[in-house]
Amino acid sequence: MDFLIGSPRVRSDSVSSSTSSRGSRTKMLLRQRLTQLLSRIDDMSSDDEASEEVSRTLDEAFQLCGRFSPTDAFRLHMVTWNVATAEPPDDITSLLQLDVQPPNDLYVIGLQEVCATPVRFISDLIVEDSWSHVFMDTLAPRGFVKVASVRMQGLLLLVFARQAHLPYIRDLQTTYTRTGIFGYWGNKGAVSVRFSFYGHKVCFLNCHLAAHMNHALQRVDEFEHILETQDFDVDDARRVLDHKLVFWFGDLNFRIADHGLHFLRSSINGGRLNLLWDKDQLISMKKKEAFLQEFEEGLLNFKPTYKFGRNSEAYDTSGKKRKPAWTDRILWRIKPKNVPSEDDNDDDKASTDAGLDEYPLLVSQDKYTSDMSYGVSDHKPVMASFSLEMRKHFHTALVHVDPEGVWSADHDALLNYTIQEDFMSSTWDWIGLYKVGFKSASDYETFVWVREDELPETNEVIQISLDKDHIPLLGGHFVLGYYSTNMQSIIGLSANFQILESKRAVMEGLVPENINGLS
Repeated sequence: MDFLIGSPRVRSDSVSSSTSSRGSRTKMLLRQRLTQLLSRIDDMSSDDEASEEVSRTLDEAFQLCGRFSPTDAFRLHMVTWNVATAEPPDDITSLLQLDVQPPNDLYVIGLQEVCATPVRFISDLIVEDSWSHVFMDTLAPRGFVKVASVRMQGLLLLVFARQAHLPYIRDLQTTYTRTGIFGYWGNKGAVSVRFSFYGHKVCFLNCHLAAHMNHALQRVDEFEHILETQDFDVDDARRVLDHKLVFWFGDLNFRIADHGLHFLRSSINGGRLNLLWDKDQLISMKKKEAFLQEFEEGLLNFKPTYKFGRNSEAYDTSGKKRKPAWTDRILWRIKPKNVPSEDDNDDDKASTDAGLDEYPLLVSQDKYTSDMSYGVSDHKPVMASFSLEMRKHFHTALVHVDPEGVWSADHDALLNYTIQEDFMSSTWDWIGLYKVGFKSASDYETFVWVREDELPETNEVIQISLDKDHIPLLGGHFVLGYYSTNMQSIIGLSANFQILESKRAVMEGLVPENINGLS
């Protein structure tokens, strides 16, 4: 609430995308499950555990085909990029794939090594950093609002949502974990954002893990430490893995072991990337660590994204000649329906949440690739697009808010709000007036506090007056948003409406005298 600091008042506490085809999504997930099944065939032989895993995977695939019911579909686009202290490029449109059809609903951007010199870091705390600015300036005109950001030195995580979805993003929280220099320095570690999206608990975890070839075990230990220590003030989702859907991404720093530099480069140049997969450290570690096996990843059908010369598509030609590697990754995990204890038998392990409960969630990865055209860093950015098919827990915003009558700066304006469902409201809540295309919850033209004498009853219509001196003189298209301090998000949004140009605008010389018929 830093944008409200300085207020003299003392307060006391108290749209979805189009529906996707059921059949196509089910078939897509079935193909994914069968691909997993086939990948385990070679390991079965006398391995009872592998055999049981194959049986569970096959059973889950057929359950999904038979039981998954039609739901709403949303598209998520993610970016991870180690920017190596560089300033952002002028154009990031291809990075965000803005014109994809159907259009995206959510954008999640995780950056590593954002410039974090002491002077620069302090200035970024006062105003938005240059990377946040370029993403907001690009996405806001297309109707996307920044709903969350968290920064720990060079780690930065940004979440954007289409304006229509804002009232259905609730209970937003952020946190971070340092792992650099025995946990005291934030040059390595993780930042995370969690929230409820139409009632489904999701968590995004942007990591920068230990570097160098021989530290694969340390990277796994750091990730496990992050999962164990990150804590949220949410009763049923205190830990990262308590969330129904988790995305783990960032500069994970896993390398390609054993192969020599010549073999690596010849395999890459010849398009034989599959020859490198079995020596990828993350793929290898997943075979050994049970908790990593719960995370899924698409095929690495793009060139390794590290290490390049700056402004070049050529791999490291310096004296060090570092081996190319897929250091930059995006993985996801759907929470198992029942997480077994250490005493449980393997037979008791349940299948995932992917469609068998009352509010199912299906995740399909549509794209997993990199963009070699960006050269400001020695890493190339990695992008992934997902379809999230889910049954919503609710379809109504917690608060209904709308303007009353005609608005202009020539007279005071009225607005109404109604609590449509009981929630932990507060007299610190406020209603902002936003110009259409606003960038974040703090990007308001003006705001008014909600009624302060008492908390409202459900379905009670409350009217508030807004002083004309705070209404934009030139008018335009605006929207009202109810901001909940407890949920840290906008939980009620009016329809777009027009504020008329004021006669005072002519008097103060802001517009020509003959505009809009005024003399």
